[in-house]
Amino acid sequence: MRRVLDIVFPVALAAVILGSWEWTIFHWQVPHYVLPAPSAIARAICANFASLMASLGSTLAVTLQAFAAATLLGVATAIGFSQSRLLERTFYPYAVILQVTPVVAIAPLILIWVGFERINLALVIIATLVAFFPILAGATLGLKSADFNLLDLARLHGASRLQILWRIRLPTALPYLLSGMKTAGGLALIGAVVAEFVAGSGTATGLAWRIVESGNRLEIATLFAALALLALTGVLIFAALSLLEWALLRRWHESAISEAA
Repeated sequence: MRRVLDIVFPVALAAVILGSWEWTIFHWQVPHYVLPAPSAIARAICANFASLMASLGSTLAVTLQAFAAATLLGVATAIGFSQSRLLERTFYPYAVILQVTPVVAIAPLILIWVGFERINLALVIIATLVAFFPILAGATLGLKSADFNLLDLARLHGASRLQILWRIRLPTALPYLLSGMKTAGGLALIGAVVAEFVAGSGTATGLAWRIVESGNRLEIATLFAALALLALTGVLIFAALSLLEWALLRRWHESAISEAA
């Protein structure tokens, strides 16, 4: 019963919001170029389905590549930090600087350095930079959160650093890593969209360019259709990573066990 309610309530809330939105547009006669009704957005999706799906595929490809690269780089860097305190103290401040630097400011430089002839690579690099830090921070904290008693016991029995990493540190870090990945999944999508906005001038083929193009043509319903697809994509990415988190933790970690109970 609880699981049914977990599905029914969000769907009911969405229906109320969309119904209120539709009624407000109809009742107050809001111009479509100011705010289109949900029905107009649905018609725009149907009318431009093929082109919107192609743009979504382009954005999603960049997002997934950036997410995979950020995960590999973040985990590898976090493992290095966990094995060497000097390495962490040396490089972690630069990771923080990279995180707080506005991606809009450095994206044009990356596009110039990589070259517009390799635009997809530039987009992936920009999105990777956006998604990198949450994975690094989560994995680093998790690897450093291993029980010191277990570490001492493993060393007492002659376990190597690699064995300690594989059998103690990585399992301890898994919940932290998965939490960081859920954040990074949405950030990779944001980074891909920002990168496409910066690329602009028709060289980008993703949903961000469709948003710019639709806004310039005052096709506001199509603009909202692209926004809706972006929002839906972000929700699906988060849901997929939440499912992965549940599948990996449900048998042993308190967070997943308590949710299942």
